[in-house]
Parts: sequence; C-alpha cells; structure tokens
Amino acid sequence: MDIFDFDGQDAPQASNAPEFSVTEIAQAVKRTVETTFDRVRIRGEISRPNYHRSGHLYLTLKDEKAVIDAVCWRGAVSKLSIRAEEGMEVIVTGKLTTFPGGSKYQVVIESMELAGEGALLKLLEDRRKRLMEEGLFDQDRKLPIPFLPRVIGVVTSPTGAVIRDILHRVSDRFPRHVILWPVAVQGEKAAPDIAKAVRGFNALPAGGSVPRPDVLIVGRGGGSLEDLWGFNEEAVVRAVAESTIPVISAVGHETDTTLIDFVADRRAPTPTGAAEMAVPVRADLLLGIEEFGSRLGRGLQRRVTLARSDLSGLTRGLGDPSRLLHERRQSLDVLDQRLDRALETAIRAQKSRLETLSAKVRHPREKLHRMAEQTSSLGDRLSGASRQRLQTLGQNVQAQRFADRLLQASTRNLTQHKQTLDNAQRLLDSFAKSRDRLLEQGYVWVSSADGEVVPRAGAVTEGMGLKLHFIDGAVDVVAGQGGTPTPPAKPASRPKKPSPPADDQGSLL
Repeated sequence: MDIFDFDGQDAPQASNAPEFSVTEIAQAVKRTVETTFDRVRIRGEISRPNYHRSGHLYLTLKDEKAVIDAVCWRGAVSKLSIRAEEGMEVIVTGKLTTFPGGSKYQVVIESMELAGEGALLKLLEDRRKRLMEEGLFDQDRKLPIPFLPRVIGVVTSPTGAVIRDILHRVSDRFPRHVILWPVAVQGEKAAPDIAKAVRGFNALPAGGSVPRPDVLIVGRGGGSLEDLWGFNEEAVVRAVAESTIPVISAVGHETDTTLIDFVADRRAPTPTGAAEMAVPVRADLLLGIEEFGSRLGRGLQRRVTLARSDLSGLTRGLGDPSRLLHERRQSLDVLDQRLDRALETAIRAQKSRLETLSAKVRHPREKLHRMAEQTSSLGDRLSGASRQRLQTLGQNVQAQRFADRLLQASTRNLTQHKQTLDNAQRLLDSFAKSRDRLLEQGYVWVSSADGEVVPRAGAVTEGMGLKLHFIDGAVDVVAGQGGTPTPPAKPASRPKKPSPPADDQGSLL
C-alpha cells in the first residue's frame, strides 16, 4: 500500500523495513562510494577554480554532460605540477568521496596533469598572448649584452651536459669566471628553482664576497614539451623580465621554443651558442688588435711619406739656404761697420760737450773762498741780529712784568668796585624795604608828572600835576583844585608789626 493512498479507513500496519537516521544513510553512502571508487583518474575541464585563503583549492570538473566538484587540500596544492586555470583540460588523480553536509559527492585531488599535448599547446599560446599584452616581450625592455663580461652566471642542472658545454666553450673562446646556480630543470621543482636562481643572482651586491654576474645564461638540453614546461611557467617568465642583469636563454635545441625565449634579452639556439654570445673569441681579438696595429703602422708610414713630400716641395720654393745665409752674413758685416762709425761719432760728441761744461765750471778753491766770505758776512749779520734780539727780549720781559702788575692792580680795583656796588645794592634793597613799610603804615610819597620826587610843599604850585604813590599804585592829582578837603576818616587801629630781626639794617628815614 502507498502511504499516500490513505482514504480515511483504518491506518496501515507498521512495516518490517529497518529505520535509518540521516547520518547513517550518509555514512553508508560514503563507505559505498569510497569502497567502489577507491582511486580514480578523471578527465575534464576546470571551471571556477578558487584558491581559498586557507590554502585549499576548490574547483569543478565538467564535460559535455556532467559536472563533479573537486577539492585539493593545502598539503597537496603545493605538490601540483601545474596551476589550475579556467578552461584548462586536465586529468586529476584522487579519491571519490561524499560530503554529508551538502548531500553531494566530490573528488579529493592528489595530483593534476594536463590532458594531452594539445591542451599544453593551447595553455602555452593563451599564456603567451596574455604576457605579450602586458608588454613583457617588448624590444625596448631588452638590455644589451656586455662585450666582455668579467663574471658569467649560469642557471642550469649541475649534472647535465649543458654546464660542461658552456664551460668548455667559454674556456676555448675567452676564459672568464663562471658561477653556477644549480637548479632542477624538469619536474615540479623546476619553475620555482629557476625563478629563485634568477632573482638570487640579481640580489647579489656589487663588490660583495660573491661577485655579481655581468650576464646570465638560463638553459637546459632538449626534450619534449612536458620536459621543457618549467621554462614556460609564468613565475620564470616574470623573474627573467624583472632581471636587471642581461639574460641569454638557451633552452632545448634550435627548434624548441619556450616563453623565456620571448622575454630574455637574447635567445641562443643551444647552450653552446649562448656561451658564444656571452664572450668573444680571444684569438680573434688578438688578430684584430694585430691588424689594427699593422694598419696604424702603415698609416703612420704613409703620413710620414706625405709629410716628407710636402717638405720637399716647400724647400724647392724657398731657394738655396746657403745663399740666404751668405746674404745675411754680408748684411751683418755692413751693420757692424755702421755701428763702429756711430760709436766714434757719439764719443766725439760727448767729449766736446764735456769740454764745454768743464770750461763753465769754476775752480773749487775759488768757490771755497767765496763761500768763506759769505759765511763771515752772515756771521756778522747774525751777531748784530742776536744782540738786537736780546735787547728786544729784555724790553719784552720788562713789559711783561709791568703787564702782570697792571693786571693785578686792575683785579684789585675791580674787586673793590664790586664790593662798593654790592654795598650800594644792599643799601637800595634796604631803602626799598623801609619805604614799603612806611607805605603800609599810610604814608605816601609825591612826585611830579615826569616822576621827580617833590619833598617840600613849597615846591608845589597851583595847577601842578602830581602823582600820589600808595602801596598799591599811583593816583594823578592837580595842586590847588577842588573843595575843602574832607577830613579823612580815622583809620582803624592796625596791629603793631613785630620788630625786625637784630641783624636788619633798619630804615634810613
């Protein structure tokens, strides 16, 4: 009976089939799959490769009709010979298992290889186009190979015939110092070893304990596409492109082509050809130097011959040197005779001039006698002048003494006059003080209109203009005019002023 055929009648009786949990079913399926497919090889196209940050690789294998998930654990990822890329056709080897958490099955990859040479060629072409679009193969990136390097670095296997061929060829042509960086040239370790060697040579410092190469040779012998695949890896291509040391690629035979042939600065058909590119032939250089020396000698000889020919032509145009010499000697003789005559003439002229001058010069005795007379006359004049000067000096001394006495008398007279003036000034000051005290007591003094003092009434006439001087000013009046004078009011009693100090001179009035 179907469980969906329940029509409301009595419930069906329990079945005798055993019950399983989900986990038990999942585990049973897992054991069945892993037992049936213990180890498998699956061919398919890679889709959606994902290198997780945990180090695991997740991808999908597909063909025209089916899809299967795949995983490669971190420990196996580092051992893969190729890197998984989208669209790559590969053959993976591993174990088939299930994933109970997702109710699906998957293959655990242990190894991976390309599916046939056609797939390799397609991958190689796709990688070449991508790197070319990045500009890694451009000619302007390539470095010139040095003419005669001091040190040559070689990246190859230490046991193969390549290093022996290179050493032999370098020794035959021009012995140079060669440094070998041993690497694996085939298999899974080839690509990382070669990239590490190229970067290692570039990291050597100039002048260090290990000499830095001037040129690198990266090579190996011939082989199949799979054998040479390490030189097609992107890591190797980028390491060669980043190298600051010129690189010569020498991989396989002349017909073999790898990606480092496009990025290297020079490509050699064979490792032996790379050695020939790295160093010139010493014998050829010596022959060249010898040839240059011979050419230089012939050139110098030809130059000397031409110079002699030019000199001969010039000497023919100059004439006979001996004749020119005789003419110069004759001219010299003529000049010598003229010099003798000129010297005689000059001596005679100087002698005549000397005689004329000597006639004008007086005898020394006469000159001395005349100077004695002049000296005696000057002595007499000097004696008279000295006496007169002494008399004048004596008079001057007396006059100086008189002047001193006169100055002293004048000083005393001035002192006395100054004392007299000081006394008069004190008297005037005392009189002014006494007058002011009288005016303060009510007295006035009378003066005419022109300021003369009028001491007596008899000097006053009727109609005469007078000035009455009070303590605080003057009043103009006319004598004899006006009515009967009104008797002045009795002034209020004023306080008695204190007597002046004992040293006061007092009033003259």
